[in-house]
Amino acid sequence: MVDLFSNLALGFTVALSPINLLLCLIGALVGTLVGVLPGVGTVATVAMLLPITFGLPPVGALIMLAGIYYGAQYGGSTTSILINIPGEATSVVTTLDGFQMAKQGRAGPALAIAAIGSFFAGCVATVLIAMLGAPLTSLAQQFGPAEYFSLMVLGLIFAVVLAKGSLLKAIAMIVFGLLLSMVGSDVETGASRMAFDIPDLADGLGFATVAMGVFGFAEIIRNLDAGTEMDRDLVQQKITGLMPTRKDLIESAPAILRGTLLGSILGILPGGGAVIASFAAYTLEKKIARDPSRFGRGAIEGVAAPESANNAAAQTSFIPLLTLGIPPNAVMALMVGAMTIHGIVPGPQVMKNQPELVWGMITSMWIGNLMLLVINLPLVGIWVRLLRVPYRLMFPAIVIFCAIGIYSINNSPIDVVLAGGFGLVGYWLIKHDFEPAPLLLGMVLGPLMEENLRRALLISRGDATVFFTRPLSAALMASAAVLLVLAVLPALRRKRDEVFVESET
Repeated sequence: MVDLFSNLALGFTVALSPINLLLCLIGALVGTLVGVLPGVGTVATVAMLLPITFGLPPVGALIMLAGIYYGAQYGGSTTSILINIPGEATSVVTTLDGFQMAKQGRAGPALAIAAIGSFFAGCVATVLIAMLGAPLTSLAQQFGPAEYFSLMVLGLIFAVVLAKGSLLKAIAMIVFGLLLSMVGSDVETGASRMAFDIPDLADGLGFATVAMGVFGFAEIIRNLDAGTEMDRDLVQQKITGLMPTRKDLIESAPAILRGTLLGSILGILPGGGAVIASFAAYTLEKKIARDPSRFGRGAIEGVAAPESANNAAAQTSFIPLLTLGIPPNAVMALMVGAMTIHGIVPGPQVMKNQPELVWGMITSMWIGNLMLLVINLPLVGIWVRLLRVPYRLMFPAIVIFCAIGIYSINNSPIDVVLAGGFGLVGYWLIKHDFEPAPLLLGMVLGPLMEENLRRALLISRGDATVFFTRPLSAALMASAAVLLVLAVLPALRRKRDEVFVESET
């Protein structure tokens, strides 16, 4: 406990420096803006801003990117409540009751409860990260190459199980990501592989290039294709009375607590994260409610629970990243990319060797949540005006910003061309219901998996059973196998039923 307080004191010393406070504020504001503007996703924005972090101090860069991530979870609630359009996928559920409350003239309390729930969940998640960080890091230091490889296999299986849509498509995306990670030079021998004698591919595909293409450019193409000039049913009346009533607070307090707990747990799981947390929290509230028919008609619990859950999950997803070096979702994979740009190898050694970086980022989350609470409620009017800007006026600026960012990493025009190519690939994937997030996880974990696989086989003199004879590694592999079986069985049963119905007809 003494160590915890001394670590937090170190963190506040780092986070409260003027430059880090400014970067935290910028991250929170940009994150809110990203959440507010439909069609500009968190992953795409973090991918766009990756090149900028190259010129920033490592801790400042991570503080800003973290601020964008949890700020976007808050910003998404504003559009969900005011115009019935979720700015973020995590805020889809909030539209169900939030917009109904707004139509009843209660947009103020809905926005306030979303802010209070997000702030409370963020504070609890920050404490959890601080408490679990050191013990998990100590545990991770007991891991050998075999355990690390098994842990990454489990992480990828989690990503498959929790990905929406087809199981086969999720597996295909992970395999595609692993293949992309192998382009370039062999990690042991330095021999060229899958580079097709193209000099620009000799060092492999840049992570930022692929991320910017698959998420940034693809998202722009998708939004233009989807006809984003839709009529936005804005809540026209002036928003007054932001403070919720005592009845609102009493009704929403248990939902905020349950949402925070559920979100904190689901955020830690690889492949889970904020989207699943918000849906799970809403479903739980509806199931345990005395009158479930209230949901969808303006129940304040329908705003409080998912908004608390998505913010808690967004922040606890930093736990596996900081302690084990494993990104549980696409945004955390981009955070790994940011750390790599600064020459930091994510994993348990970071907390031991660079405590100021880890604890500075952890404490900045609490400061960032406080900033979000203070600055965002007065800015609601500005966000509503921003939503009136047509997307056709915004996208050229976004494209130019993406291109400049990609070019600035290596001063290489070919990187911009590659990002554009991956933009078309990403658009094709979206149109054919392939989820790109597992691809990014596969690409990030690929080099780490290969390195640990080879090290484990070298130490065991080529004995592949090492992954099943070491107790911890065997337990992780068994968990991965059980998860995969549980995911495959319902899919097979569904397929069999479809075949049976077709044969009957």
